[in-house]
Amino acid sequence: MTATVPREERLWSRCAGCSSLLYRKRLRRNLDVCPECGAHARLGAPERLRQLVDPGSLRPLPDRLPEADPIDFVDVLPYPHRLTAARASTGLSEAVVCGTATIGGHPAVLAVMDFRFLGGSLGCAVGELITQAAERALDDGVPLILVTASGGARMQEGALSLMQMATVSQAIAALREAGLLTVSVLTDPTYGGVAASFATNTDLVLAESGARMGFAGPRVIRQITGRALPAGFQTADFLLRHGQVDMVVQRRSLRGRLMALLAATASGRPPRSAVPRQESAPRRECLADGPVAEPAPADRDAWDTVRVARHTGRPTTLDYLDSVFDGFVELHGDRLGADCPAVVGGVARLDGRHVMVIGHQKGHTTAELVARNFGMASPAGHRKALRLMRLAARLGLPVITLVDTPGADPGVGAEEQGQAAAIAENILTLTVLPTPVLAVITGEGGSGGALALAVADRVLMLEHAVYSVISPEGCAAILWPDRSAAPQAARALRLTAPDLCRLGVIDEVVPEPTTAAHDDPAETARRLRAALLANLLPLLDVPTATLVRRRRQRFRRFGAARVTFRAGAR
Repeated sequence: MTATVPREERLWSRCAGCSSLLYRKRLRRNLDVCPECGAHARLGAPERLRQLVDPGSLRPLPDRLPEADPIDFVDVLPYPHRLTAARASTGLSEAVVCGTATIGGHPAVLAVMDFRFLGGSLGCAVGELITQAAERALDDGVPLILVTASGGARMQEGALSLMQMATVSQAIAALREAGLLTVSVLTDPTYGGVAASFATNTDLVLAESGARMGFAGPRVIRQITGRALPAGFQTADFLLRHGQVDMVVQRRSLRGRLMALLAATASGRPPRSAVPRQESAPRRECLADGPVAEPAPADRDAWDTVRVARHTGRPTTLDYLDSVFDGFVELHGDRLGADCPAVVGGVARLDGRHVMVIGHQKGHTTAELVARNFGMASPAGHRKALRLMRLAARLGLPVITLVDTPGADPGVGAEEQGQAAAIAENILTLTVLPTPVLAVITGEGGSGGALALAVADRVLMLEHAVYSVISPEGCAAILWPDRSAAPQAARALRLTAPDLCRLGVIDEVVPEPTTAAHDDPAETARRLRAALLANLLPLLDVPTATLVRRRRQRFRRFGAARVTFRAGAR
């Protein structure tokens, strides 16, 4: 039997770009950039740090986190087995390496992701480590540099991985408030929940030459749209042409560019006032001042709940605006050139109190669904929602969001218009919005498209709604042999209201009529109205600073092994 020679010990390497056979030592001297075609090979986090920081300056931050399998996820292989294999193959404890260092003598905190570790996926531990790195930068009063390489959120941790988008975003917001520079360096590839949060909501976004970044991946876009993709789609140069990054940098120039940016920051940064770190709040039980549904019976299958949540007769946002609220006045447009029909919003009254209501709109007929893009918001939709949120804050109006979307628009146009950055800005803004925010998952809560309207003080969920980091079909296609395993994936993802209640992702389950919301819309509206009032009224008396602090604490608690499905079930 012939032993396999580790990649690092091979004398020769073949370029993935031009297929040239390259002497390994020469390639390494060239920073793993092909001297023939300029293709940038992917780097692991340790090698990336060696290239960027001053020799001997790196001080790793602690990365010992409790073992976590928060939802007991099993596909064809138990999740803990996948973690063990990833740790053995990479020598890393997780998909990010964090540390303090200097670059050209300028201090900074770095968090560098490693695609080799489960595709650089964003899970609870990764989110916790990056958040701790941001908090260290805040404590030290130095810039934060993020180097991203990720396929997106880690589906094996369900909705808890989705929450990390908000957790890290609010840590970025704290640095922004303190006047500290944040920089993200996009490397190949950066997709999904990472692209739609901290990769694009920093002060500066640099893209390494050859990097690709987007919310939806090319394969997903081709499958959904059936369209051929433009040449160079989602590449660094594509992102630069469409105004989504500040610059594209060759690897050999990256360290120098960072040195220049850090030097400018050091000379121009004013003295900062202290910004308190956000402590993690204790997990709240899924109880509130309103009716709470009993956990679903054991024989109610998660896949059946998914099908109910998608039922075309289920009440939509416009239905609820007519039955739960009074005097709705719709406001249109993102003020940048478009009005997305998948998002509706405007001023309304709830029991005589004026509120701003924003929600996804699907429809009941095929024509309505197509016209509303099946409730999948474009960047214009997210920016319209953002405009209305900010308007509500200026007017002192509470914000109520109604979430019902399979996910954000996965089209070519959406990527060209900055889908990931639009979602990221909504999430970041909601973490600091100085007015009460109440979110309700009314049907489907799909991935980052849902979270863009669901970073709230209180999150409610209708009994037969679902909320997940990925669709069951998408999860099955990746982790199982084929999409026919979608029912199994639905059960593994813990996406039902009772499951998410136990995990602390939602605060209250709003019970539906005996069968489902679409069988008795009037009764559903009555129950939803009562739940909204019971949750909103206490928020109106909370001082703004306390409100924002508690909202941040809510999402800060979703760190590694802080909440588990098993603990909640007990």
